[in-house]
Amino acid sequence: MENTFAIASLWLGLAVFSAIIAYHLKISIALVEICMGIVAAIMNHFWGPNAFGSNLEWLRFLASSGAVLLTFLAGAELDPRVIRTKWKEVVIVGFVGFLAPFLGCTAFARFFLHWDPRASWLAGVALSTTSMAVVYAVMLETGFNKTEFGKGILGACFVNDLGTVIALGLLLAPFTYKTVVFILVSTIVLFLFPFITSLLHRVYGNRTAAIRAKWVMLVLFGLGALATWSGSEAVLPAYIAGILLAEFAVQEHHWITRLRTLTVGFLTPFYFIRAGSLVSVAALIGAPMIFLILFTGKVISKIFGLYPIISIFRKDRSEKWYYTLLMSTGLTFGTISSLYGLSHGIVTQEQYSFLVATVIGSAVIPTLIANFAFFPHHLLTKQPGKLMSEGIDEE
Repeated sequence: MENTFAIASLWLGLAVFSAIIAYHLKISIALVEICMGIVAAIMNHFWGPNAFGSNLEWLRFLASSGAVLLTFLAGAELDPRVIRTKWKEVVIVGFVGFLAPFLGCTAFARFFLHWDPRASWLAGVALSTTSMAVVYAVMLETGFNKTEFGKGILGACFVNDLGTVIALGLLLAPFTYKTVVFILVSTIVLFLFPFITSLLHRVYGNRTAAIRAKWVMLVLFGLGALATWSGSEAVLPAYIAGILLAEFAVQEHHWITRLRTLTVGFLTPFYFIRAGSLVSVAALIGAPMIFLILFTGKVISKIFGLYPIISIFRKDRSEKWYYTLLMSTGLTFGTISSLYGLSHGIVTQEQYSFLVATVIGSAVIPTLIANFAFFPHHLLTKQPGKLMSEGIDEE
């Protein structure tokens, strides 16, 4: 037991250090945690392959729980009013933002890198994402989350990532009788989910010990077990469940904030640090051109696909480029999709390493270019807000 506590303390120490770095550099904490995991992967070469305990069963469970709850929160954080008021822009930009890099990166992986078909499709899925975590943090930091411009970007991110989740389930999960059972049971449970949640809130809300959080995790873990049994991914029903509770989350902001604190404060560091620790640094050093090809494929397909479409809705040059570059970021779902491919034998560890490195690069480089070269100052009418990573524990 002392070894378990020692490893948990080590990982949480890395998480605290990551939070401090993210605060001072004003970047997504998830990005820093992945980089910290890569540092751990380097140290494994000196201290042994299991020095950090990345493959311990209990640590894998905590990491998977973090991915499931973070995916749920990504759906629940969506403001339903955005979809209703800007539905045409949100749907078109989000759909193209998914489809262009999905097809483009699949083609790059298949014809330039000569990966096998399943690995190429996985690359297309992993690199089709837009990072809700990165974009949301930027929106809060700049104050764009209060503007119609920023709300449109967040809504398009949601549609983009929904396409990624659906593609991951349809293309790469096996279709058997277990899949049919999973779909039927999930449909029934998710149909009843918002109604039962509202009922529990009316009867027991603020009267018992966090019954709503326990109920949500019961449903998410139950559907996650069913998804894993069917050969799918536990995060798929979690995203849909979050979307179904988006209206409830808007009305019960403090409840969702507390759930976010549990997720970001305890669970997701295990997920992101572990994801980084599985990266093969030797593979990246040995073949940097593969990373450049994948990164170029993602950014080019995003820009060529999105810029003409965004030009329909935004006329100012800085707005169009800022919108396009933020939609070119990727992090959370890209990492989740890559790890799914590794754990199910769709990609090798070397291919996984290149995908995660590309995801990290897409989270940093487009964001920096957007903020330094194309920041639309004229749209801001209020003082910038604070970063999402700030104040999570205080709210």
